[in-house]
Amino acid sequence: MSTEDKIIESRKEKVKNLNKMGVDPYPNKINRSFSIAMALDKFSELEEKKEIDLVGRIMAIRDHGKFSFFDIKDESGNIQGFIGEATLGPDGYSFFQDHVDRGDFIEVKGNLFKTKTDEPSIKGRDIKILSKSLRPLPSEWYGLEDVEKRYRKRYLDLVLNPEVKEKFEIRFKTIKAIREFLQKEGFQEVDTPILQPRYGGAQATPFITHHEALDTDLYLRIAPELYLKRLLIGGFEKVFEIGKNFRNEGMDKHHNPEFTSLEFYWAYANYKELMKLAEDLFCYIVKETTGKEKITYQEEEIDFSQPWERIEFTDLLVKHTDIKYDEYDREGLKKKAEELGVNVDNAYSKPEIADRIYKKHCRPHLQQPTFLIHHPIGFQPLAKTSKKDPTKTDNFLIVIAGAEVTNAFCEQNNPLTQREVFEEQEKNYQEGSKEAQRMNKEFLKALEYGMPPAVGFGMGVDRLITILTNSKSIREVILFPTMKNNK
Repeated sequence: MSTEDKIIESRKEKVKNLNKMGVDPYPNKINRSFSIAMALDKFSELEEKKEIDLVGRIMAIRDHGKFSFFDIKDESGNIQGFIGEATLGPDGYSFFQDHVDRGDFIEVKGNLFKTKTDEPSIKGRDIKILSKSLRPLPSEWYGLEDVEKRYRKRYLDLVLNPEVKEKFEIRFKTIKAIREFLQKEGFQEVDTPILQPRYGGAQATPFITHHEALDTDLYLRIAPELYLKRLLIGGFEKVFEIGKNFRNEGMDKHHNPEFTSLEFYWAYANYKELMKLAEDLFCYIVKETTGKEKITYQEEEIDFSQPWERIEFTDLLVKHTDIKYDEYDREGLKKKAEELGVNVDNAYSKPEIADRIYKKHCRPHLQQPTFLIHHPIGFQPLAKTSKKDPTKTDNFLIVIAGAEVTNAFCEQNNPLTQREVFEEQEKNYQEGSKEAQRMNKEFLKALEYGMPPAVGFGMGVDRLITILTNSKSIREVILFPTMKNNK
């Protein structure tokens, strides 16, 4: 039997003994006067004057014969506790020593005071077990060697690593800031289906499931776009959704099969107005979460102050690869990609090949917030062609720290053109492109009723939070990232 198994058996025995003594180790009734942070904030007012009840998890116990110190932690903070025969009596202190362990949740009643070293503490006059911990908390829980275990057991990661909890507090603040900004701008938050009869709105491989009652296959959404645009058709002019998307893809520092996205749609606006709104949105988020416009990511200062640089996609390609996109046909660009060490699938279209080249040789150079604008037609099957240059679309990506954080464009609202694009995408799918968009007759039918001119904006929320928290991977900022089964 391992040491951990022996500890578990010992603690199970303690639970049995507590029950025999008539002590419930998992009671329903809890007395709590203040959170720990609030008690410390009111310390001078409460010190030695009023008996209070604090609750939390015991993180450490230090025995000194007839008295003990312990550290107790709740969501708001932690405080040192002091107990002994003098405060609990011999029987009470014996109960604590025999039945209370590191990791237990307890309720401690007592008075606030300062130790000889001037540390704020609570002198426990009564201890009550609120939840008996059967498994021992790890003594160490940090470093790269534990990263997989930390992701699998995020609950322990949060308990033992304060900096991890801080990252998720920034995550929550980020989502709150997004919602506040858009609502102030007059956008309505909505919900659209996650289970969809036909996926669409992005180039990705979907997850497939089966609905027994309807005896039909359904797809976990890869994007909410086609449903959100139906709301524009229905008369809403500004809508947004923050929610989960699911893409059957590999995992790396920028990708997790389940991720959080923001998508919003704005009727009667153009992509240039959208770029200004995007700058305002990001500046608002960064100030709300960090209190400043400049942050440090992986030792590089990222400056979110306006205005941001705007670069044409084809100009960026020339700058870093000497490739002039219009001078190549598909086969020529494929050959050039292979020369540059870029893996190219035979099913890739010319725009997809250029995208792979850009991602390997151009994107890493974009560290400061940058608008990458006017992609060649074919990159964005749902985008409108530019009136100034019919070989390009009115679109932009926002790239920060070498990562694509947003994708946005003027939405295609011509149902005849959209049908042609879907037919081409469907052909690509049939020829082996798993990420091609599929023909969506229901969306086309809706579009035929008329959709106002509009712009759409999609953002990978996790990617932005990765940058804001100076994290190396989005798995660090997803509470429970997708993991391989631990058999």
